[in-house]
Amino acid sequence: MPLTRSYLHQLGRSGFTLIEMILVVAIMGIVAALTLPRIDYTKYRVNSSMRGLGTTLLGAQRRAVSRQHDVIVTFDVTRQSIRILEDANNNGQADDGERTRGIPLGEHVVIGRASTPAYAPIGAGPVALAKRANGIPALTFHRNGSASETGGVYLTSRRALNSSDILNDTRLVTVERATGRVSWFSHKPTGWEQGF
Repeated sequence: MPLTRSYLHQLGRSGFTLIEMILVVAIMGIVAALTLPRIDYTKYRVNSSMRGLGTTLLGAQRRAVSRQHDVIVTFDVTRQSIRILEDANNNGQADDGERTRGIPLGEHVVIGRASTPAYAPIGAGPVALAKRANGIPALTFHRNGSASETGGVYLTSRRALNSSDILNDTRLVTVERATGRVSWFSHKPTGWEQGF
């Protein structure tokens, strides 16, 4: 092909025209409009709350070891709240000067199991812990890193509580007594699986 002025001009062209950019943006908008309604935000909220609770429990264990006193975590199913008490004098009660803080659950997430089958090693209650602090299920981390008992906490979505058809929104965070190890479980169509 001869090197004409018009051919050399086309070789030097770089970038996109306005029409090409408008077409790309329009196609991206159409693809987004088709895929966004299919994203299950509730599943991501429940997963986020599960990770947050697991991380909170690990932090409570770490605080008990580093501060060398008990850290008590309570799970109030009625108020849907989690509280952490740094029990500096190890008496099992909140005294003046002891730090207490609340941990929020995620939006549309509650402590509970809905109609999902229970994880057999843990039990069926929304909070599978026998120990109580002021009548509320509680887990204590000791200064050696161990927990007061083996147990777990179920988290699920509000929509799962209102519908017996939604089984895959339920998650479980467990704690081992001897080591204070925290594990995450999610309910899948095949049953309970560790991880998420």
